[in-house]
Amino acid sequence: MVLRMETAGQEYSRAPLGATDLGGGQCRFEVWAPLARRVEAHIVAPHDRVVALEPAARGYHRATAGAIEPGSRYLYRLNGKERPDPASRHQPEGVHGPSEIVPRDFDWHDSRWFGIELKDYIIYELHVGTFTREGTFDAIIPRLDYLKDLGVTAIELMPVAQFPGARNWGYDGVQPFAAQNSYGGPEGLKRLVDACHRSGFAVILDVVYNHLGPEGNYFWDFGSYFTERYKTPWGPAINFDGPDSDEVRNFFIQNALYWLRDCHIDALRLDAVHAILDHAPTPFLVELGEAVRAEAARLNRHLYLMPESADNDARLLKPREVGGIGLDAQWSDDFHHCVHVLLTGDRAGYYEDYSRLDQLAKALREGFVYSGEYSPFRRRRHGSPSRSIPAERFIVFSQNHDQVGNRMRGERLVQLAGFESAKLAAGAVLLSPFIPLLFMGEEYGERAPFPYFISHGDAGLVEAVRQGRREEYHSAEEPPDPQAEATFESAKLHLALRDKEAHRALFELYRELIRLRKQTPSLAALDKESLEAFAWEKKGLLFVRRWTSGDESFIVYNFSARREACEISFLDGGWSKIVDSAEERWQGKGSALPRTFDAERMPMLQIASRAFVLYRREAKNGRSEG
Repeated sequence: MVLRMETAGQEYSRAPLGATDLGGGQCRFEVWAPLARRVEAHIVAPHDRVVALEPAARGYHRATAGAIEPGSRYLYRLNGKERPDPASRHQPEGVHGPSEIVPRDFDWHDSRWFGIELKDYIIYELHVGTFTREGTFDAIIPRLDYLKDLGVTAIELMPVAQFPGARNWGYDGVQPFAAQNSYGGPEGLKRLVDACHRSGFAVILDVVYNHLGPEGNYFWDFGSYFTERYKTPWGPAINFDGPDSDEVRNFFIQNALYWLRDCHIDALRLDAVHAILDHAPTPFLVELGEAVRAEAARLNRHLYLMPESADNDARLLKPREVGGIGLDAQWSDDFHHCVHVLLTGDRAGYYEDYSRLDQLAKALREGFVYSGEYSPFRRRRHGSPSRSIPAERFIVFSQNHDQVGNRMRGERLVQLAGFESAKLAAGAVLLSPFIPLLFMGEEYGERAPFPYFISHGDAGLVEAVRQGRREEYHSAEEPPDPQAEATFESAKLHLALRDKEAHRALFELYRELIRLRKQTPSLAALDKESLEAFAWEKKGLLFVRRWTSGDESFIVYNFSARREACEISFLDGGWSKIVDSAEERWQGKGSALPRTFDAERMPMLQIASRAFVLYRREAKNGRSEG
């Protein structure tokens, strides 16, 4: 296959990077190595052999050779120095070892899978190494029935690109095409994706295009992958706009297409795109989006790009036609920060910007809280207006790997704020008009922390990470040792908790809210235009009404530690209670709220502390009252 790319109005061809199995013992090698005068592929197993690569335009080197079967291992020899392939598909011996040629074919069973629409995504984020005791792709497959029972529709994998050792969050990856060997490698990933599609799940993969990890990073020996023009919190910035940046862009665009095409991934979560530093007239993210849209059309599948950004930049989601970048759905940190502060009282760091309930109401109405207002934490104006961005383009959550794991001890929300608050957070996320995301285990109140962990082989690097964690938290306490295997083991889920007392009730509540979200028309419609939200700030009450043709719902959330009353005389008609998180059914302390009421005769509702209630009615004459 040849990729067609355009730069400066001139089209030219791009061959697939890495070692491509052509069948019949034929293998094609393609590497970008403009810094090397001579490049050879050294086949180290099963037989020792050297294949000379021919130099080509723009610093590429390539060759096609026979008698090289899948499973053969090789290193690139650059002016005599041997390095693994930057575009390796498999690193069975880790980041420092030889690369392995993977078979061209895989026994897929998802030929009738076309993906799911964005509005139908209900995401479950998981870390492969800690989701099961085994910590592998294959070990996830038996748990798909559990996730199906819960009601989620998409599984998001934290990064799986090859990282050093066997324990890592995944953001230290240094071989972006190679699925982690300790997880099961590319074959294991494909088996998982195939099983997910057969069960009706979309699969999202978290990819990191803002930096590469330090250990095993041999990109410096090949070409100008990095730039000194910018700095990131994690190391040198990727070169997306300087000399040779066309070839760097090609590398990462091919990487995205590899996951989507060869591994049948449905969507990519783009980590921290605010750290993709790029001032080119046509940004890398625009090129990436165009390439993915073209691939989606070619494959006749729904494919999506989901950026994470701390900038509240609406341009990421706006269409190209109006000056936007045109990506598909963005993680909404603002929504999380509002919920977290209201439930925990935490005001440290960026949480100081989120102290009012009306900010959460604005997040529900618009998407961003900060859309150009002054941010005390940043000491400048922050964000851009998001009112015009469709609701289905925002992904919201009360927990995720960052917000749990970047705490010193990785405590989860149920430990910080309690069981009632965990239920309230579930209601806020799952009854929102946005795409909801759950972090593994939150659905039953998992108690295992999710601390930061690594397994680097470089002793100096290990000590630097330890020291960095100490300095980050300025605490008299010693953070969990990120290198210790015990830190990693502490993060493994205890799924058996789901069947115990309050944990079971929380799981059932999540399942019921997901069912209602799918089956209730006013909740299933991801539409900010058919929604109103406002806060009774002093009482800690948030009112949300949603409607569609023939159906109407309202939710009252009580973020206060006291029982509070709200007047609803502005509504009319009869209403039926659907969910009340204070009821004993959900292990609450009991509720006095009526099963049904007429708004004209009962204008006050008493909402239990840290609870929410959902009421619904069918609109008169099949038409919305909104």
